[in-house]
Amino acid sequence: MRKGLLIVAIIVFALSCKDDSAKGQRIIPESSGALNTVAVVIENEKWEGQLGQAVRNILAAPIDGLPQEEPLFSLTQIPPQVFSGFSRTNRIIIKIQKGKAGTTIEDNVYARPQKFIVVSGQTIQEIEQQLQNNAKMIVSAFKVEEIAEKQRRIRKSMYPATHLKEKLGVDIQYSTAYRISKEEDNFFWMRKDIPTGYTNLLVYEIPLSKLKGSDSVVSQIIKIRDSIGEKYIPGPTEGSYMITEKAYAPHLFKTTLNNKPAWEVKGVWDVKNAFMSGPFITYIIEDKANNRYVVAEGFAYAPSIAKREHIFELEAMIKSIKLE
Repeated sequence: MRKGLLIVAIIVFALSCKDDSAKGQRIIPESSGALNTVAVVIENEKWEGQLGQAVRNILAAPIDGLPQEEPLFSLTQIPPQVFSGFSRTNRIIIKIQKGKAGTTIEDNVYARPQKFIVVSGQTIQEIEQQLQNNAKMIVSAFKVEEIAEKQRRIRKSMYPATHLKEKLGVDIQYSTAYRISKEEDNFFWMRKDIPTGYTNLLVYEIPLSKLKGSDSVVSQIIKIRDSIGEKYIPGPTEGSYMITEKAYAPHLFKTTLNNKPAWEVKGVWDVKNAFMSGPFITYIIEDKANNRYVVAEGFAYAPSIAKREHIFELEAMIKSIKLE
């Protein structure tokens, strides 16, 4: 009996392998690496020269909206001769090499999930030109990969946001590490404590009429944020509340979220009549079917430490949003 079962198991395994082969699938390891860390495969001398600087100018450029300068990605250089084994399992990799001028983006070359970009040229100048011409595409490819990875990790311990679905018609994925700090007038405030402060996620709605195309969009958004802060987000002392930092104009971008037009806003928040501040990221999503904008905002209070990863987590949660 055992022998018969063993034969059946072997046949099933063989058929499975054959089926995978027919589909062109192959077994590759799970990718690894810290979030927002790019492995740069390039010769040592090129890394120390103008080509390495060109890579850093693109991938380690300062992030918009943070109060202190922090890079888009952390970079780890790997010489081509040692690019093998475990080093190939990094989730996001860019390889600089000599060859026909071009830039290619591939998925799951050595691990899964993985974004693998190859930039090539016959000369340093050609490679540098490729980097400059494709900078936005390269950054976007890596960022999309990292957002997806962060969302995958959040789903492992996700809070069932049924209260937002029922009252706002909004589905959003956020971690169980967040607790509901305030739920009032279709305004939702979720908060997570961190060693040096806290991170926050806000979700609420405003009428379409609140944003008019004829006026400055930035000025209107600042007024909306400040009015929300005054009403719902008090500071540590009486009469204090969150506002938009007046010394730094927010960065404003047109984008889409959940296949709907949206504004992306990055800037610095402050507390009126108190010494507190930090970065925020806001998405204002047009929902014409319901005559409203859905606003999702993340902001962090983390004095004396880097804030990139905190804002990145908030961005990943916001980008999971779906409107019913």
